[in-house]
Amino acid sequence: MRNLDVFDSKDANWSSLNVGILGLGIAGFAAADALMQLGAQVSIVDSGSSESVSERADILGSLGAATFLNAKTLPDQNLDLVVTSPGLIPSHHFHRQAGLLGIPIWGELELAWRIRPRRGAAQWLCVTGTNGKTTTTLMLDSILRASGLRSEAAGNIGHSLVGVVMHDELDVIAVEVGAPQLPFVHNMSPWASTCLNIAPDHVDHFGDFNHYAKAKARIYERTQFAAVFNCHDESTRSMVEDADVIDGCRAIGYTRGVPGLSELGVVDGALVDRAFVANRMDYAQELALVSDVHPAGGHNLENALAAAALARAFGTLDSEESNRVSPSAVRAGLQGFAPAPHRNAIVAQEGGVTYIDDSKATNAHAAHMSLATHASVIWIAGGLAKGQEFDELVAANAVRLKMVILMGTDAEVIANALGRHAPNVPVITLATRDTSAMTEAVRIAHQRAVSGDTVVLAPGCASWDMFTDYSHRGEVFSGAVERELRI
Repeated sequence: MRNLDVFDSKDANWSSLNVGILGLGIAGFAAADALMQLGAQVSIVDSGSSESVSERADILGSLGAATFLNAKTLPDQNLDLVVTSPGLIPSHHFHRQAGLLGIPIWGELELAWRIRPRRGAAQWLCVTGTNGKTTTTLMLDSILRASGLRSEAAGNIGHSLVGVVMHDELDVIAVEVGAPQLPFVHNMSPWASTCLNIAPDHVDHFGDFNHYAKAKARIYERTQFAAVFNCHDESTRSMVEDADVIDGCRAIGYTRGVPGLSELGVVDGALVDRAFVANRMDYAQELALVSDVHPAGGHNLENALAAAALARAFGTLDSEESNRVSPSAVRAGLQGFAPAPHRNAIVAQEGGVTYIDDSKATNAHAAHMSLATHASVIWIAGGLAKGQEFDELVAANAVRLKMVILMGTDAEVIANALGRHAPNVPVITLATRDTSAMTEAVRIAHQRAVSGDTVVLAPGCASWDMFTDYSHRGEVFSGAVERELRI
């Protein structure tokens, strides 16, 4: 087995490596492209041969990569390393085969960390959690930019982290991290990190909730300066307490209430910092107003506090007294934050009825956040459940459900939960298994809604059975609403 410890920067002798890339999605293509630029010999391995995969394979093949599509096993290429896609489950047979052959496995995060410049590399501020990752990462990036820092939001957010690092001329990177990216991380050492919350998700990917939670907890490993946790989610505090961090790393909490020592919180309608100030024993620095946080809501206030904590942690990079991320920058960043699409977005309002696109609510916890803020809901849900159960979600929101319209592969899973915990709520399950089901759902919702109702697309499920992704699902919903209302 090759000693890969020497491959610790862009300046290492990558041309001596023979690397297999497992999976040719966005992350795999970026990894292959970067490694080929660095001179490594690259073999592309994918168990499929879809049009997009074939197109990417053709591009990389023309540049000298060996390509193995419709692969059942790893090719006999004397591989020194494999870089795997987050889409492959940890127990995938490619991973098992690599383990038997003694081939080290890196994920996208590990590769990106290893190809950073040897000098002057941007620090990483890492964000994970079951829900709120993208919003928090974009809030963080907005705050950093308002501070005059050269910042980029990358990672699970859809902007390749490997690609950003390859052209690193930044001060700092706001890194969104999904749980499937974490099993094959070995050396990554962020300046600050947070797990926003933890609830059942990706159970099918990890096998059970315990393995999923353990993967999430790895975000804190080797954190250098600040491990940020949610005071309202005790599991995140436990993750920090158990984490193997760099000596001197601080545990920083955030709360919607009055903050304790080394926490950020809320006092008299203001977000305040009692962690990154010199006299924090008896003083809290105002950062912004609660009214500066949008969209409004308790969960989004938590996102803003987490983003502020990470930004302020980076602001003390040189010394605690020389904050580079000022209170005014936090406020300006939150005020200027533009929410990503398909996250509790109001599509239309007509006749006292509001139509909300929260297609990004791809798990039960996120769907609960959507439903809990409305009094009378016509809920559009369903898709791929990813091994989740929906009993708690339905029980918590039964009182506000006027009607439920279900679609997709695992509609019956939600229907069964509704039967157990909301038996008096009318449920319509659509038989259609293509995108036209969304048009049908919106039409039914429009017919049944009256003034005071909110039609909420909060699927609680993944979208891949009927749509390209959650964005496509949200776009189809928005288009159907516009057509139905003749906007």
